[in-house]
Amino acid sequence: MLRFFTILVFSTLAIKSGFSAEDDPKKIKTEPTAASTPVAKSDPVEPVAKIAIDNDRDDAADQMRRMQRVATEDQAASWGHWGNQPNKYMTWDQHSNRLVPVYTFGIMLDKLRAEGSAYSDPERLKKIYGKVPKGTLNPSALYFDQTDIYRLQQAAIDAGYTNIILMVFDGMDWQTTRAASLYKQNRYESGRGTGLSFQDDRRVKTDYGLICTSPKSAILKFDVNAQTVLDWAGEPTGGYDPNRGGEAPWLEQSKRKYLLGEDREQPHTVTDSAASATSMMSGYKTYNAAINVLVDGRQVVPIGRSLQAQEGFKVGLVTSVPVTHATPACAYANNVTRKDYQDIGRDLIGLPSSAHRNTPLQGVDVLLGGGWGENKDADTAQGDNFVPGNPYLHEEDIRRVDIQNGGKYVVAQRTSGKAGKQLLMASAMKAIDEDQRLLGFFGTKGGHLPFQTADGKYNPTIDNKDAKEEYTPADITENPTLAEMTRAALLVLEQAVDGFWLLVEAGDVDWANHANNADNAIGSVLSGDEAFRVVMDWVDENDAWPYTAVIVTADHGHYLVIEDADRFVEAGKQAEMSRKQQKPVPKAITP
Repeated sequence: MLRFFTILVFSTLAIKSGFSAEDDPKKIKTEPTAASTPVAKSDPVEPVAKIAIDNDRDDAADQMRRMQRVATEDQAASWGHWGNQPNKYMTWDQHSNRLVPVYTFGIMLDKLRAEGSAYSDPERLKKIYGKVPKGTLNPSALYFDQTDIYRLQQAAIDAGYTNIILMVFDGMDWQTTRAASLYKQNRYESGRGTGLSFQDDRRVKTDYGLICTSPKSAILKFDVNAQTVLDWAGEPTGGYDPNRGGEAPWLEQSKRKYLLGEDREQPHTVTDSAASATSMMSGYKTYNAAINVLVDGRQVVPIGRSLQAQEGFKVGLVTSVPVTHATPACAYANNVTRKDYQDIGRDLIGLPSSAHRNTPLQGVDVLLGGGWGENKDADTAQGDNFVPGNPYLHEEDIRRVDIQNGGKYVVAQRTSGKAGKQLLMASAMKAIDEDQRLLGFFGTKGGHLPFQTADGKYNPTIDNKDAKEEYTPADITENPTLAEMTRAALLVLEQAVDGFWLLVEAGDVDWANHANNADNAIGSVLSGDEAFRVVMDWVDENDAWPYTAVIVTADHGHYLVIEDADRFVEAGKQAEMSRKQQKPVPKAITP
């Protein structure tokens, strides 16, 4: 009988006691090149001028799309805004210091509750941050820390669970989750919520809580070629002030600058995806941009890699954004900077890298995601060993690990005229039959999978980029969805004798929020929710709940503020009626 242990982590939800889910590379302003400032700093989004475009006919049948377009054009919306200025639709496109939620399945938060929050204990705070950050100690704290996600996984392993699935909704905070739920026509004002599968699923014991996401420090100075940290400028600036941020996301002070990292009266650094993912996967607070490297330069080993080396587990990574972005990178690799994509990729597929020159890592067993089709002639952020070509996962590195060239991976790449789902599944079956690893490399322009909109289609409208992404029929058909990649990964990983650890990342939630695109944000949450259902159904089908723990969380928040919940509900109702009136259109591309 197969034995399974599954932990799902969606990167937007947070741990809160008492209750029985990559950054857009074009918009990373929170990460300066050196740690000269204690707070992750960013200039607010400049207002977008009125855009003269035709009102797409799709607007008539897609209220959410129309809400996003009109708000962008007018730079005002009665139903909500991004940032802390209600009179402007877009004033902030970066991360926030919000508490985020966590949902668990098959494992509870009882042990963490029994221990109490680290934020109520000065000695435990010293262990996390190196000191007790000002304004952070809170005797009544009910929220936990991101390092507790690591501890929760380790506790599950100690209890005998044998497979882990970590699902991360990157950038999905409680408000983003609520927006998607409202669109599904479910109203709530606090707590766990309802309407989404990871909120409502009760087929196994489940729990809910809130998490603090603050890192230990802002970005430091480092040498990417030598893979050394050069300078830690000043005292750690991590922490969380509930008097400014709120005891829960639904109790926050929306007009304060604290959650944006701009309240100089009480500066606490806002995390990026790398520092937060290191916390969740290795159990250490570190500096922004670090991939399992601490402020003193030490490399640490993430739990998936540790289980692979010590317990014989298989390891899988699935993401809707480039495979070497921060969250999947932290699941396995080491690097002083998240921007050293090619070397991170070499770690992931078992080739020598700048961080592991002489003794390459073993490499993951399944790697599926985006990045395909991109090209760069130079990239100084990646160091002297950058090779012109694909900046995320270089073509030559893929060739070296392909089984056709004596490597260990069955490789599936986006191919003209081939349906991505069928191509990937055929490759997964081949990997199973030949007892090999699986590498799937897909994407559109920008390196990500097509952005799903709230109505389930792939028709984004304008946002703070002053443009809209447009996809060809081939872009949609030649790429698998996140759910389809998750299914393929599980098929390969379930062959493991000793167990497996799997990360599933809905990374496009973060990209949508960086773009201040409410339509895309809802669509990406719903796309991740579909992947969640795939995981839960797989556990059921394999009678794996005795060995399975699922954690759904987020790595950080953004700053969507919902002012009129009914508008989201109305948009969802209209979309549902439209779907019922439409007939399915057969796909033109076949494998």
